[in-house]
Amino acid sequence: MHWIRSLVTGLSIPCLMLGLLFFAASLTPSLIPRDALVQGILGGIVIALGYLLGKTIGLIWWAADMPRLPRQFARLRNSVLIIVAVGLTAWILTFSLEWQNGLRSKMGLEPAEAQHLATILISAALTFAGAYVIGAIIATLFRWIRGRFYRFMPPRRANVLGAVTVVVILFIGTRDGILDVVVSGLDESYETAQNLFDTAPPPPDRPNQAGSAASLVDWAAMGQPGRDFVTSGPDADAISAFTGKPALDPIRVYVGRADGETPEERAELALAELKRLKAFDRKVLIVTSPTGTGWMDPGSHDPVEYMHHGDIATVSAQYSYLQSPLALILETRTGLDQATALLEVVHSYWKTLPEDQRPRLYAHGLSLGAWSSMYATNLFRLIDDPIDGAFWAGPPFPSDLWHYVQTSRQPGSPWVLPIIGDGSVVRYASHYADASKAEADWNGMRIVFLQYSSDPIVFYDPLSLWRAPPWMNDPPAEDVSDHLTFIPIVTQFQLALDMALSFGAPPGHGHAYYAQDYVAPWVEVTTPEGWSADETDRLKAHCNLGLQLGCANGKQ
Repeated sequence: MHWIRSLVTGLSIPCLMLGLLFFAASLTPSLIPRDALVQGILGGIVIALGYLLGKTIGLIWWAADMPRLPRQFARLRNSVLIIVAVGLTAWILTFSLEWQNGLRSKMGLEPAEAQHLATILISAALTFAGAYVIGAIIATLFRWIRGRFYRFMPPRRANVLGAVTVVVILFIGTRDGILDVVVSGLDESYETAQNLFDTAPPPPDRPNQAGSAASLVDWAAMGQPGRDFVTSGPDADAISAFTGKPALDPIRVYVGRADGETPEERAELALAELKRLKAFDRKVLIVTSPTGTGWMDPGSHDPVEYMHHGDIATVSAQYSYLQSPLALILETRTGLDQATALLEVVHSYWKTLPEDQRPRLYAHGLSLGAWSSMYATNLFRLIDDPIDGAFWAGPPFPSDLWHYVQTSRQPGSPWVLPIIGDGSVVRYASHYADASKAEADWNGMRIVFLQYSSDPIVFYDPLSLWRAPPWMNDPPAEDVSDHLTFIPIVTQFQLALDMALSFGAPPGHGHAYYAQDYVAPWVEVTTPEGWSADETDRLKAHCNLGLQLGCANGKQ
């Protein structure tokens, strides 16, 4: 009890009120709706952050030997801070439920209930209490170590060395803990996502499928994401039933990471399998990059096979077994190298074919796959006998090519849906724009970016720690809250949390890309022969109903 009492009496009122102001700011909406528990945890974290910031300022003030307020003025200051911070927090709390429900309504979600606020307050208090206790333990450790140093060195030196020692202890402990979690995550994602070798199901019977007995690709080494890709999707009968016209079985080639030692080996194997299946005799060939685990979104690939009557081939090569966040951190280079090797090998062979006898060649990718695909689509692919186009969905914010194109937008066009030049080469699509409208007609190569205005994977900005991201300076998009406001430090934490929540957003929002929204951009990029606007609407409806072998909503 004495220890608990000392913790409570040791609370700094000014620092706590600064933390409370941070908490109030965190109640404002961001891109993704937050449930009460998540909002409370976020609030508790930012209270602790504000408290730590206040203590740091106080320590610098004390170290600089600055003057201190007399006791009666300090009490008056504390009273004013309490009135302002508590009053502002109570005022914002009265609107926070309305703000969250407004955003939920825009995304088609059910409104949150009244107990939302009580859950926020309780979980925020518990989160801050936990953080405060951890801070108190660290401070106690520092004082204990500093006390040992006091025995044989001057106080100032003991203070510095004590702080350095605590930092080193925390670094080693945290580093080892994080590595343990990462290793566990690697083991789990490898085990559950791949089903390699002994656990692989029987291979397909048809020789015209990758992974069959006639195939050059080892079925057992392909991994679960690859096997799902090559055995799913519409066949010729399903396509004919929808279009009412003759169709071919689409060609799908997938090379697993275990199918080759290096990116180049896997790329050469993919090319050999394409040749075996006569993929270069088709009208359309798509080189696509998967997400971290190797997953391929059926919501993207199924529709484009319908619109080209199956006269199409798609090829991909896996570079990782990890979930996308882990792959982004630990295997970024691997993904870029694999995408580059595959596109280079395919493009180099494609260039040797007569122009009137080769398929139209396109690059594609979703999320982390879009990043690696963009990296692979360098100037050689765009200038030296260029590919016919590219379609990239949900490009992550670090993507250099995406950022270059974004910053080239016409002045006054919105950051979330920019206009690039006259629209003859690059266009953007979203859940409310299909890339069909521009000042000029398409001219040769066609590039389309599909990005949702509420996708923090696309629109996160590391500089939002101290300045508003560019899109916050525009009027809010259709599925963005009208009350979204930039607040230094707090907005950074909100957007970071949004990234974690974005995969669970309703289809068509956040990072949950929807089959319907792939259809029109694919039409614009690949120009299917004799295709009409009515057929686009029919295919969207077909995907929405989940009919016939696919058109599933994308997820990772």
